[in-house]
Amino acid sequence: MFIRAYLRASTDEQDAGRARASLAQFVADHEQRIASEYLENESGAKADRPELLRLLKDAHKGDVLLVESIDRLSRLSAEDWQTLKGVIDAKGLHIVALDLPTTHQAMSAKTGDEFTNRMLGAISGLMVEMMAAIARKDYEQRRERQAQGIEKAKAAGKYQGRPVDEDLHKRVKELLGAGLGIRAAARHAQCSTTTVLRIRDSLPA
Repeated sequence: MFIRAYLRASTDEQDAGRARASLAQFVADHEQRIASEYLENESGAKADRPELLRLLKDAHKGDVLLVESIDRLSRLSAEDWQTLKGVIDAKGLHIVALDLPTTHQAMSAKTGDEFTNRMLGAISGLMVEMMAAIARKDYEQRRERQAQGIEKAKAAGKYQGRPVDEDLHKRVKELLGAGLGIRAAARHAQCSTTTVLRIRDSLPA
């Protein structure tokens, strides 16, 4: 069994590897091991996440796509989620989420009759769909609350925007200046490739 762990955090300030120990323990409890790990700091509402796309490209039929929870995999719109789910299904991947026990059957060889296995698979699929919808709704509600908070702060003259991380900017500039590529600079600076691109684009020509 080839298990591909996907770890994601939304911003550079968050630790995308926070769930690494939990995923490793879960896999060990099932007498398996994580064969490949994909870690990135990108919004779950984005469909074009580099590490997720790399995982899908690397994957083969029967592989397990392991996540801490479905919202680590997707906070996508219904349309984008169906596109992603279509790719996952076409690849023949099994989604396993720590907080979704109905998906855990994929961690061991199937037992029981075909009818039972198909029923369990159908229930698992429905639960994944439901959790993906909940994750998107939660994302939209939080965005709405944030927008309301910003508007309120602006009206009160207190909104200053997101502060720039000067140390991170300096580090990325140094790495780029040393000739590192986008991915390598992001890895060494422990930030997303999107952040590296944004900093690079801000540099004088």
